[in-house]
Amino acid sequence: MPDPKPIESWMTDMDGVLVHEGKLIPGADEFIRRLRAAGTPFLVLTNNSIYTPRDLRFRLLATGLDIPADCIWTSAMATAAFLSDQRPEGSAHVIGEAGLTTALHEIGYVLTSTAPDYVILGETRTYSFEAVTTAIRLILDGARFVATNPDPTGPSRDGVLPATGSVAALISRATGVQPYFVGKPNPLMMRAALNRLQAHSESTVMIGDRMDTDVVAGLEAGMRTVLVLTGITHVEDVDRFPFRPSRVLHSIADLVDELPVQP
Repeated sequence: MPDPKPIESWMTDMDGVLVHEGKLIPGADEFIRRLRAAGTPFLVLTNNSIYTPRDLRFRLLATGLDIPADCIWTSAMATAAFLSDQRPEGSAHVIGEAGLTTALHEIGYVLTSTAPDYVILGETRTYSFEAVTTAIRLILDGARFVATNPDPTGPSRDGVLPATGSVAALISRATGVQPYFVGKPNPLMMRAALNRLQAHSESTVMIGDRMDTDVVAGLEAGMRTVLVLTGITHVEDVDRFPFRPSRVLHSIADLVDELPVQP
């Protein structure tokens, strides 16, 4: 096997890698500080479509992480990039929050419930029977069904919450139409992120806490992958999957000493 190319850029998941239940994971701040000090290209990826990058920057600052907004890539942004390529300046009925609606407005999309090109489902904490019913009727009338990510549940301080994948399953059951999921593990999100970084997969590493999203997405996009055990996946779970990460580490702190030290 040829020697791997030197690492020139990094991608990392957010929840379970940098923060957990709103608190900094030890070592994450130093990891980000070294990347920024060295000028190493990096992106923080998240399947959460609720917040804009500016919102997430503010929330991360509260934990002690200083990450520029332009270093954050969300499933809402990936969805907008996908739609802009597929059907420029189209129309959509959206179930979601500001992170998704802002991303769609920025690509020139019109948000409407009148014969939209798409029904787009994202993360929200205010799902309503009325909103889901409208989405079902529009899809039955011919709107294409897109969802930001397939995660069935999401974390909270009070325990798991139903997420986009669960609501998508409800809509699919009622319509017989399966959504196109843009976010992880779809490698489309990873390739769009690589384009944003102007990076090559052979010299980029993906860090994540989930085998079924982060690791498989990085693997299918051609990147080296690092699984950290500070989130969803436990070490005993790894062998249950037909694929493996390049490395398994306790936390992102184990990578800090591999980065250059800058004054």
